[in-house]
Amino acid sequence: MNETNYEDDDFYDGPSKSQIKRELLAITELGKQVIELPIEKIKQLPLDEKLLDAIKVCQKIKTRGEGRRRQVQYVGKLMRHADIEAIRKQLDTWENGSKEATAQMHQLETLRDRLIASDDELTILLNTYPEIDVQPLRALIRAARKEITHNTTLAEGQEPQKKNYRALFQFLKPFVMQS
Repeated sequence: MNETNYEDDDFYDGPSKSQIKRELLAITELGKQVIELPIEKIKQLPLDEKLLDAIKVCQKIKTRGEGRRRQVQYVGKLMRHADIEAIRKQLDTWENGSKEATAQMHQLETLRDRLIASDDELTILLNTYPEIDVQPLRALIRAARKEITHNTTLAEGQEPQKKNYRALFQFLKPFVMQS
């Protein structure tokens, strides 16, 4: 009998076909995400000219038919040679960066509302940010309070005034957003 003795070194221990297929599908999905971005953002990604041109062509195809599907597949194929990690990192930065900015804006809005509601919040704010010029801040808070009081007496259909309310937000923004 011809019995072959296989050693562990004789077998390929690389990724399975299924694993390779999953990775290629993930790259194609990443390509779909890139295609949906505005062209200004796409130009900021580390893409070669051929891939950039393929993405532009795909963006021009408006119908969701076979032509677009094939172009998306082509973009996915070209993406295999791109720096996938750099692209993912940039997409993540754009997505999470905007989430952080939104959270900061909500925090700033809450601070503004608390300042309008209570003078104790002003003391806390001044202890936290001693560099804030107190006089214009107090004037904005007073004006915003008057504005809110005036808005409660408006007849139905009249636009409420928010000039000082917004000005207070803009005044606080450079101090709070830097920290």
